[in-house]
Amino acid sequence: MSTPPFYNQDVDQVLKDLDTSRQNGLSDAEVERRLETNGPNQLNEAKSTSLVHKFIDQFKDLMIAILLVAALIAAFTGELTDAIFILAIVIINALFGVFQEAKAEGAINALKEMSTPSANVLRNGQDREVSSRDLVIGDIVYLEAGDVVPADLRIIQSASLQIEESSLTGESVPVDKVAETISDQDLPLGDRHNLAFMNSNVTYGRGVGVVVATGMSTEIGHIAGALEETDQNKTPLQENLIRLGKVLTYMILAIAAITFVVGMLRGQESFVDMLLTSISLAVAAIPEGLPAIVTVTLALGTSRMAARHALVRRLPAVETLGSTDIIGSDKTGTLTQNKMTVEKLVVNGELVDAAHTGELTGTAARLADIMALNNDTKRTSDGLIGDPTETALIAFNENHHRDLDQLFKEMPREEEIPFDSERKLMATVNPAPQGYLVTVKGAPDELLKRATQIEINGQVEPLDEGMRQKLLDLNSQMAKQALRVLAFAYRPVNKIPAEMTSDQVEKDLVFTGFVGMIDPERREVAQAVAEAKDAGIRPIMITGDHRDTAAAIATRLGILAPGDEETAVISGTDLDQMSDEEFADKVTQYNVYARVAPEHKVKIVKAWQNLGKVVAMTGDGVNDAPALKTADIGIAMGITGTEVSKGASDMVLADDNFATIVNAVEEGRKVFRNIQKSLQYLLASNLAEVISIFVMTLLGWNILAPIMILWINLVTDTLPAIAMGVEPAEKGIMQRQPRGRQASFLSGGVGPAIIWQGTLQALLVLGVYGFALAHPVHSGDAAVHGDALTMAFMTLGLMQMFNAINVKSVYGSMFGPQAFANKFFNWALVGSLVAMAAVVVIEPLNPIFHVTHLDTYQWITVLIAAFSIIVLVELVKWVQRRFFHKG
Repeated sequence: MSTPPFYNQDVDQVLKDLDTSRQNGLSDAEVERRLETNGPNQLNEAKSTSLVHKFIDQFKDLMIAILLVAALIAAFTGELTDAIFILAIVIINALFGVFQEAKAEGAINALKEMSTPSANVLRNGQDREVSSRDLVIGDIVYLEAGDVVPADLRIIQSASLQIEESSLTGESVPVDKVAETISDQDLPLGDRHNLAFMNSNVTYGRGVGVVVATGMSTEIGHIAGALEETDQNKTPLQENLIRLGKVLTYMILAIAAITFVVGMLRGQESFVDMLLTSISLAVAAIPEGLPAIVTVTLALGTSRMAARHALVRRLPAVETLGSTDIIGSDKTGTLTQNKMTVEKLVVNGELVDAAHTGELTGTAARLADIMALNNDTKRTSDGLIGDPTETALIAFNENHHRDLDQLFKEMPREEEIPFDSERKLMATVNPAPQGYLVTVKGAPDELLKRATQIEINGQVEPLDEGMRQKLLDLNSQMAKQALRVLAFAYRPVNKIPAEMTSDQVEKDLVFTGFVGMIDPERREVAQAVAEAKDAGIRPIMITGDHRDTAAAIATRLGILAPGDEETAVISGTDLDQMSDEEFADKVTQYNVYARVAPEHKVKIVKAWQNLGKVVAMTGDGVNDAPALKTADIGIAMGITGTEVSKGASDMVLADDNFATIVNAVEEGRKVFRNIQKSLQYLLASNLAEVISIFVMTLLGWNILAPIMILWINLVTDTLPAIAMGVEPAEKGIMQRQPRGRQASFLSGGVGPAIIWQGTLQALLVLGVYGFALAHPVHSGDAAVHGDALTMAFMTLGLMQMFNAINVKSVYGSMFGPQAFANKFFNWALVGSLVAMAAVVVIEPLNPIFHVTHLDTYQWITVLIAAFSIIVLVELVKWVQRRFFHKG
C-alpha cells in the first residue's frame, strides 16, 4: 500500500515518518547525513551553451549548408570572388542569430535566483538562522509575515497563517494555512491548505512547518525539471524554411545535373566549363540573400514590436504570432490586474456599484471608516503593503478622498482580536467621541449570526428575519458573480472589554454592510479578446484559480459565452479523470480551465498542437513556465512576470497588456506577408536566371557568369527585398483567418505568381539577347555575344527591380496609394538601380563582371525591355481579377 501524501497524514505521523522532533528538531550530525544523502536545497542550473557552439549551430540549417557547398565548389574551381560573396552572407546571417540567442536568459537559473537566502529553524533544541541551501527534510522551520517559504513544508502549527501562492497556483488572494489533516484526496496545489510551497510568500500571521521536500523535489523543482526536459518546438517559420530548403535542394540538383548532361552530350564544352556552368545554375537557383533577408525582416519586425511594448527574445517568434490559432492565457495578472478591488457594496440594505457611490455619507461613510479601522495594511511611500483584500479596502477609502490620517489619529487601535480561520472574524477596539467603538469584519454568515441590529441611512434598527434573509440573498448573489464578500459591523461600548474574547466582544453587533471584491479584468482586455476573435483566433483561459471566479471573469471578457459556464469550463480534477484520447476528443469544447496544475497547462497546449493548431501561451507566474516553453510561442509579462516565466518565453510584454498581443499578432501577420513578398521577388528572379542560363546553354550562347548572378542576387536584389520587410500592413489583414501550421510561403497565389513572373522575365531576357544578336552594334562573334550577354545581364537585373513593385500584391494593381508609401523601399530601389548600372557604366569594373560598355541605343533597348515587365504583369493581374475573381 502506497504512503498517503503529506496533506492526508496527521502531524504526529508526518514527524514520525520523517524521524524528527517538534521539541528539538534535528541534530547537527543528522543534518549533515541528510545533506550528504539528498544534496543541498537548491535547483539545478541550466546547461549553458558557449558563443562558439551558438555560432556553429547557425550552420546546421539546410539552406546554409547548400550555400557552403556552393562556396566550396566555387573556391576549388578558381571563382574566389564568388566564394567570398557567398561566405560573407552566410557569416553575417550566423552573427545575427548568435546575437539574438546570446541575449536570452536561462529559466532554470532564474528559478535558482529566486531561492531564499536564509531560514529560521529549530536544531538541537535551539532556534537558529541558517542558509536555506542547508535545509534538509525533517527540519522544523518557523514562518512569519514577510518571509519567503524556503522549502516545501507540512504545517504543524498555525496562528492566522496566510500565504500568497499566485505565482505557483494562479490564485490571486492569500490562502489560509492550517495544521489539521485533510481527508480529501487528489487535491490540486491550491487546495492543500496544510502545505506551504517553496518560494511562496507569507503575508499574515505565524506558523511552524516541517520540511517535506527540498531542491528539485519541491513543487517548484518539478517545474524546473519540466523546463529542462521540454524541447524547443520548431516555429511555423522554421518549418516553412526547412520545407522550402528541401524543395530548392532537389530542384537545384536536378537542374544542375540536367544542364551538365545536356552540355556534355552537345560536346561543345569541356568538363570544367560545364561544371562551372552547373555552378552558375546552382548559384542562380539559390536565393543567397534569403536567410539574411528573413533574419533582417524579423529583426525589423522586432524593433517595431518593441516600440509597441512587445519584446521578442527569439526572432522566429515574430512571425509565429501571425499564424496563431489559440491564445491560452493565465488569468491572474494577465487578463486581470492581480489587485483586489472593491466592486460592489451592500449598504442601507441595497446592492450598489462601488464606482458609482459618489461622496460617502451616513451609513456608507460609517462602513468606509470600519473598512479602514479594522485593517492591518501598511501605508508606505512605495504604496500599500499587506493582505490584498485589506489593501483593497484602504484603496477604496483613498479613491474616495477620505482623510485616513485624521481618522487614525482620532481613533487609534487600542485592542484587537486577530483573524483566525475557525471563527472567520477580526475585531478591533478604537476610541470614539463617546466611549469606544468595537469594529468587526469577516465572513458574512458568521458575522450575521452575531448581529442583532442594522444601520440604515444613519439610523439603527432591529435586524429582523426578513432583512436578515435579504442580506443572505444579496451575499449569495455577489458570491455567484465570483466576488469575495466581507461583512462589516460595529458596537459602541463605554469602556474596553475586560476580556478580549470573541464571546465578550463580537456580540450584539450593528450590521453596517457587505463589501464585494474581485481581482478585476484589465479594461482593455475585452476589446483585445473581441479583436482576436475577429482575426479567427480562439482565446482560452488557463488558471489555477477557482472555477466560479474563472468563469465570471471569462464571461465578462467575452472568452466564455453567457450560459456556457457548465459546458465550456473544466477543472484540473476533471481533467485528471480523462484519458488523453478522451481529452483530445473534447478539447475544442472548453474555453476555461480552472484549478489546474503546471502539468495540466502543458497537456492542454499539446492537445491543441496535436490538432495542428499553432498555440500561444501567455502567463506571468512560475507555474506558467513549462507551458510557455512547450507552446509555439510563450508570452511572459514584463512587469509582474517572474524571471522564470520570462526566461521560458519567446516574447515579453513590457506593459503587461494583453491587448499588446493583438498588436503583435498584426505585426506577425505583416511580417509573414512581407517575407512572402521578398520570397516571391527573389524566387521569381532566380527562376528567370535559371531558365535563361539553361536556354542559353542549349542554344550555345554565352551564359551569365557566377559573378553576374551573385551581383544581382546579393547586391541589387537584397536591398529591395529587405525593404519589403517594412512594407505597411495590407488592408483587412486582421479580418483574415489564421493561415495555420500547414500554410507555406508559396500559398495564397504566391507559388503560381513566382512561376509565371519568372518565366515572363526569362522570355524577355532571352528576347533581348536574340535581338542583340540580330542587330549587333559591333562586329566579330566574341564582341557581338559579349554585347548580347551584357544587355541580357542588365535587362535581367533592372527588370527584377521593376518587378519588385509588382510583388507588393499578388493580385492587386501597383497603381494605388500603397505603391510608393514605403520610403525605404523607394530609396533601396534607386540605390539598386544605380549599383546595377554602375558595373557597365564605370569601365574599370567591366572586366571584373565580364561585361562590355553599352551605347545609347543598347541602353534604350535594355530599359524598354526591363520596364515592360510592369505593363505585362499589370495586364495578367487584371485578367486574373476580371475573369478569375482573384484578389
